[in-house]
Amino acid sequence: MGAGVDISRRNFLRGRSEGRRRRVLPPGVTAAGLESCTGCGRCVDVCPTHIIRLIGDRPALDFSIAECTFCGRCAELCPEPVFTGRPQRFPHIVMIGERCLARNGTDCQACRDACPTEAIRFRPRVGGPFLPELEQEACTGCGACLAVCPVAAIGVREGRGESVYV
Repeated sequence: MGAGVDISRRNFLRGRSEGRRRRVLPPGVTAAGLESCTGCGRCVDVCPTHIIRLIGDRPALDFSIAECTFCGRCAELCPEPVFTGRPQRFPHIVMIGERCLARNGTDCQACRDACPTEAIRFRPRVGGPFLPELEQEACTGCGACLAVCPVAAIGVREGRGESVYV
């Protein structure tokens, strides 16, 4: 595989490869703070959900495994000024794409069941399964819905824009 390809186990089994994804930083880490990181790996070792990975000696989150619980252990053990505060939400939100099973005629509400803030709800419709809707203000961007989606239809979107009903 080339350096520019990130192929997850799920996509490998589907025969798909996707381009390199944007790095999602742990809560409280900014791009400027990331410059202070020495790559010691303490944040990786202490993460209770094991979603922090070192990529190029810098921390990044892997939501395909689990979600961020905003426990703050990574910030507590970091010896450098990488983390700022203890935020309880990310600057991003999730988006539900067109591969969503419910949007393609198959009943699935796994993302709703996994969401700890109940930010994903399903609206009834005539003649088909309920359709997902995201309540932006309730979404913390924790990634719980990403890990459980059987078709990888959920992604991360920067910012909190006007409309996220994708």
